[in-house]
Amino acid sequence: MIARLFCWIVAMVAVGLTPMARAEDGYDLWLRYARADPSRSAALSAHATAIVATGAGPTWAAATGELQRGIGGMTGAPPALSETIQQGALWLATPASTPALPVRTDGLGSEGYAIRSTMVDGKAVTLIAANGDVGVLHGVYHWLRLAQSGASLDALDIRSAPKIGLRLLNHWDNLNGTVERGYAGQSIWDWWRLPDWKGPRYTDYARANASIGINGTVLNNVNAKADSLTAPYIAKAAALADIFRPYGIKVYLSVKWTAPMELDGLKTADPLDPAVAAWWKAKADEIYKAIPDFGGFLIKANSEGQPGPQDYNRTHANGANMLAAAVKPHGGIVMWRAFVYAHDNPDDRAKQAYSDFKPLDGQFADNVIVQVKNGAIDFQPREPFHPLFGAMPRTPLMMEFQITKEYLGQSTHLTYLGPLFEEVLRSDTFAKGKGSTVARVIDGSLEGHTLTGIAGVANIGVDRDWSGSIFNQADWYAFGRLAWDTSLSAQAIAQEWAAQTFSPDPRVVQPIVAMMMGSREAAVDYMTPLGLAHVMGTGHHYGPAPWIADLARPEWNPVYYHKANVQGIGFDRTGTGSNAIAQYAPPVARRLADPKTTPERDLLWFHHLPWDYRLRSGETLWDGLVHHYERGVAYVADMQKTWEGLRPYVDAERFAETEAFLTIQHREALWWRDASIAYFQSMSKRPLPAGSAAPAHDLDWYKAQSFPYAPGHN
Repeated sequence: MIARLFCWIVAMVAVGLTPMARAEDGYDLWLRYARADPSRSAALSAHATAIVATGAGPTWAAATGELQRGIGGMTGAPPALSETIQQGALWLATPASTPALPVRTDGLGSEGYAIRSTMVDGKAVTLIAANGDVGVLHGVYHWLRLAQSGASLDALDIRSAPKIGLRLLNHWDNLNGTVERGYAGQSIWDWWRLPDWKGPRYTDYARANASIGINGTVLNNVNAKADSLTAPYIAKAAALADIFRPYGIKVYLSVKWTAPMELDGLKTADPLDPAVAAWWKAKADEIYKAIPDFGGFLIKANSEGQPGPQDYNRTHANGANMLAAAVKPHGGIVMWRAFVYAHDNPDDRAKQAYSDFKPLDGQFADNVIVQVKNGAIDFQPREPFHPLFGAMPRTPLMMEFQITKEYLGQSTHLTYLGPLFEEVLRSDTFAKGKGSTVARVIDGSLEGHTLTGIAGVANIGVDRDWSGSIFNQADWYAFGRLAWDTSLSAQAIAQEWAAQTFSPDPRVVQPIVAMMMGSREAAVDYMTPLGLAHVMGTGHHYGPAPWIADLARPEWNPVYYHKANVQGIGFDRTGTGSNAIAQYAPPVARRLADPKTTPERDLLWFHHLPWDYRLRSGETLWDGLVHHYERGVAYVADMQKTWEGLRPYVDAERFAETEAFLTIQHREALWWRDASIAYFQSMSKRPLPAGSAAPAHDLDWYKAQSFPYAPGHN
C-alpha cells in the first residue's frame, strides 16, 4: 500500500501535477499562511532570514511567534530568532529598546507603526518600529499581510496609525451560550467552563482581531443580564482579558441598568440616588481589581423594554454621567447607545434618537461617548446616514455598524458589507460645510474630540468558519480595516481579503472582488430598492413580508415603513409629512426636500410618490421598482456563474459551501422579487413591464409562508 502511494506521488510530480490541496474549513480566516510558489517562497525567505526582536514580554512573543508561524507556513522554514542583525533580517524595535532608530515614531501613538527597508552595518534589513509592543505587533501583521497578498517587500516605507481610538466588536452573546441574531452558531464564550478552561480558540480570536487592528471587545449582549456583574462572571471575563491582553485587546461589559436592584436589593436605580452611585462605584472597583485594564461599560437603556434613567424621570446624560464617575478613577469609559426605540414615537420612529439626544449635547461627562447606529432605523440594507452625526458637536459620537447580517441575508447571502460601511463613512453631514463627513465626526477631527470610537456587532460564533460562511469573514475583516483607517476603499480591502483568504493569483482575486463589490447593491435591489426599508418578516427578519399590518404597535409593521396604497408608495419625511429631514443640516435637508434632488437610492425613504412618478431613467416608479428587483436576482445568477469558473482554483470544501449558499441566495432572491412584486402590484393595480415574468405564486401563497424556527428568532 505504501509503495503504491509513493509511486502515485512520483507519477504526479513527473507530469507536473501536485496532490490536491488539503481541505480547508475556513477556520484560519485570512491568516492561512498558505504555501507560496517556489519563486515567491524564495523572495520571502530572502526578506526574513532571521527575526531580531529587541524587546521581551508576552506581546513581543506574540509578534515573533506570528512571524515564525506565517513565514514558516508560506516557505516551509520558519526563521530563527537572532540577537544580531544579519542580511535579510526582520528587525523589531522601539525607541525604548533601540534609542537610535533610523525611523521616526513620533505621531504613531501607542498602536501605530513604521515599516522601512533600511541598511544596518552594510546589511539590508526590514525594520518594524513602533512606540510600544502593541504597535510592533500591528506592524508585524501589516508585513504579513503584504507577504500573503503577493506585494513587493522591497523598498518599504510605511507609516500607519489608527484614526479612531476605540475599535470594538460588540458581541450580542448571552450567558446561556446563545447569540442574539447569531447566524454562526452558539457563543464562542464557554461561560460554563470559564475561567478554568481557556481553549485555543480564544487566542486565535485575539490573533484575528489584532491582525486587523481591533483593540476591544464587549463580551455580552446589550440586552444584558445583571449576573454578568457578579464575582463568578467577573472572574470569567478576567480570564479572557488575560488571553487578549498580549494582543492589545481590552474587554468591556454591557450592563443592565437595574443591576443594583437585582443583585443587591436596592429599592431604586435612580442615577441621582447616592446609594445607586455608590453601588456602581463599588462594582467598578471590584471589576478593576480583577481586570486592571478593563475598558468600561456599554449600555442599552430605555429601548425595547430595557430599563434606564428615564424610568425615574432622569435623562440619558444623568445615567451616563453617574456610570462615568464610577469608572473614571480607573481610566474607564462609558458607551451609551442612542438606539432608543421605544413606544413614544407616534409620527416617525426615525426621529426618536435625535429628539432624545440632540437636546443633551454638551451635557455628557468627558469619558462618555454616545454610540449611534449608522442609520436611524435598524441596520437596513441601505439607510441614509443617521441625522445625529454632525448634530452633537460638543459630544463624542461613536459609530455602530452591524457586521452580522440581520437584514442582509443572514448567514447564506453573499453580501459584502465593505461598500455599506464606506458609503456611510463618506456621507457628508455638512455640519460645518462641505467635507464634514461621518468619518470626520467619529474620528474626532471635525470637532476636536479625543475620545473616538467605532463598534461592529460581531458575526462570530462556534461555526468552524467563525462567521457562518467564508464570505461573511470579509465583513469582519472590512470592519477592522476601516476602523483603523476610514480612508481605505472597500474594493482595496476586498482585494486584500481575497488574496489572503484564497490566493494572490489575479485569476482568483479579480473575479472574487468583482462578485463582492456589487453584492450588497444586488441585495438592496432584490430586498429594499429605491429607499424601501424594514419590509422583512417580523421577529426573525428573514424573508419578505411587506404585507404585515396587524401587530400591536404601528412601527412593528412593515406597512408603517412603505405606506403603499393605490396612490403610491414611500414614507413622506418632508415638511408635508413627518419632517424628519429637518434633523439634517440645512444643505442636506434642502436636497432631500425635493424628490428630484433626492438620491434615487433613498427616494422612498423620504418621499411618498405616485406609481407613475418618472425616475431619471424615464421609466415610471412602478416599472423601475420591478426592474430593480429583477436586476438584483440577475446579479446573483451572475455570481453563480463567476463562482463556477473558479472551481479549478478553490479548494473543494470551501468551493462547495459557497456554491450551495449561492444557490440558496438565488432561490431566496427570486422569492423576494416575486413576493414583493405580488404584494405591491396588489396596491399599484398596474401591469408588469413588458418582458417581466409574473410571480411564481399568487400573493396568498407568499403570505402563508411561516418560519417559526428561523435562526433570527431571539
